[in-house]
Amino acid sequence: MKNLLRILFPLLVWLASFSAIYALHGLGCALGWSNVALPGMSLFRWLLLVSWLIALLAQGAMLMALRSRRFRSHDTFIHRTSLATSCAGLISTLWTLLPVAVSGPCG
Repeated sequence: MKNLLRILFPLLVWLASFSAIYALHGLGCALGWSNVALPGMSLFRWLLLVSWLIALLAQGAMLMALRSRRFRSHDTFIHRTSLATSCAGLISTLWTLLPVAVSGPCG
């Protein structure tokens, strides 16, 4: 069971962060957070950027954890596959959430 979690967890975290950030985007548009000014940017933009950075940090931490001796699998195939899915989760988080974090707030 642990090996299955090692393989699937990075992509599940990407899925959860993707859903949460898009939900945050919709909520921010509906509640008018783009009109709340904070230093440098609006509240809406700050929340999206911070959420994206937290998702990236979580994916990076998972990649580092899966490379460590404590969480690494003894099976070479499982180890390499879990590292591959962790890299895929990190790249997916970077690529799919970047437009939400830096694009125009609401239409």
